[in-house]
Amino acid sequence: MNPNNSFKKITVPILCLLCFAPSGSFAIAAGLDRVDVVDTIQRFKVGHEPLSVCFDGANIWTANNASHSVTKLRASDGAKLGTFRVGSYPYSVIYDGTNIWVSGNNTLTELLASDGTVLGYYHIQGAAGLAFDGENVWVADTGRETLTKVRASDGTIVDVYDVGGYPIGLAYDGTNIWATNGDLATVTKVLASDGTIIGTYPVGLGPRSILFDGENIWISNEYSGSLSKLRASDGTTLGTFGVGEYPTGLAYDGSYIWVGLGNSEEVVRVRPSDGTTVRTVFVGNTPFGLAFDGSSIWAAEFSGNRVAKLSAGQ
Repeated sequence: MNPNNSFKKITVPILCLLCFAPSGSFAIAAGLDRVDVVDTIQRFKVGHEPLSVCFDGANIWTANNASHSVTKLRASDGAKLGTFRVGSYPYSVIYDGTNIWVSGNNTLTELLASDGTVLGYYHIQGAAGLAFDGENVWVADTGRETLTKVRASDGTIVDVYDVGGYPIGLAYDGTNIWATNGDLATVTKVLASDGTIIGTYPVGLGPRSILFDGENIWISNEYSGSLSKLRASDGTTLGTFGVGEYPTGLAYDGSYIWVGLGNSEEVVRVRPSDGTTVRTVFVGNTPFGLAFDGSSIWAAEFSGNRVAKLSAGQ
């Protein structure tokens, strides 16, 4: 029996969720009192304190904050394909179609996805969240409260744009870059072509992770215990939905939003149409960053030095 595999039956309470409807009125989404959830969870050892995770089309990569490394696992079976040194305290990891990019303490590292060869180190103060727009890698610089645009082909810094508010998480919607402003409880929308600020929109307290589902923008609000849903076209708030304590990482599987809850050590699945939590999975070990590989959700277990693989199906 593979020691990385475990079969766990858990009983979790489903609470009433207090939501803000787009009109500003309160809406209550009531679920069942209790529900039994049976999940097969596979766990694989990576480096120390993994913070984020990404999928390159075949493999899973984790940014191991305390090991100053990234780990590459084959997504099909979790086999470890390598661990590669990067800049200190890696925070975020993304894939640009050919290479892996890793942000960290004043450093952006570029690696060849095929074999982990380091292609370059680039100095960017306070490098945190990352996004790729098809041509450029965008870096949230928490130290200078800016966004740095880096040409992926050669690592050249194209430009730096002031956004303020301690930017952390980034997402690309096909035209614009969205940045969560951790200090201001807002998100900023920036035109990717030239860095023009399109708008800044209120969300919950402590916005961290952000994603685009093809139509709307979703933000995890750590200190509010909620998700914010904004219409990508104009930034209108479409809903604010309670999900639990300390929501961090986000992933979208094409049908549902998945959220890591650091304090309760759970991952929850949220229906995008109305923000209802429809599934809760206990994973333990402070789930942080999430990624979807086409069939499974992967969660970085920050305090367990592992990554968990969860079935995304019913």
